Amino acid sequence: MTLTTILPSLRRSIPDPFVPDRWPAHTHLSTTDVIVDDVPMLRLVEQCGTPCVHSATAVIPGTGGCPSPVEQTSVVVMRVVAAAFDEDGHHLTLDACLSGAEACWSELRLIGRASTTHTVSFRIDSEAGTDQRALLPRDLAPGDLLAVPCRGEVTQAVGSASGFIQNGE
Repeated sequence: MTLTTILPSLRRSIPDPFVPDRWPAHTHLSTTDVIVDDVPMLRLVEQCGTPCVHSATAVIPGTGGCPSPVEQTSVVVMRVVAAAFDEDGHHLTLDACLSGAEACWSELRLIGRASTTHTVSFRIDSEAGTDQRALLPRDLAPGDLLAVPCRGEVTQAVGSASGFIQNGE
């Protein structure tokens, strides 16, 4: 349990902690954004819309951030289409289908705003039928942006309701 989990109002001044081995090298966080190689993911969304992908050098696990000479990690940014609560719990529908990507759902994070509500477990509804869960702020709403790291370079197009976007293009 982290300090921002216990006191979510702290998210306005410090970002939630992250596992650097899961994100590309040279990734850092602000309270409202993920920055990879000096590229803010919010700026990428402004340029490309959602879903969008940014691929960069991976980190060699256990080295404290040493870049890998060969491996890649991608960050996929997607928009919340629906966030609901019913008898089965909290559900999220996203504008991306990541069935072919190795997403690290435990690192999924809200970008674009700092939420001060407690986190709850959301079930991520997927076309692939996989049952993924992630801890996210309870006040997620349609239009919110989420970023998730994916192992390897996401070279296949990320499915979108409005077409396909490949590697942020």
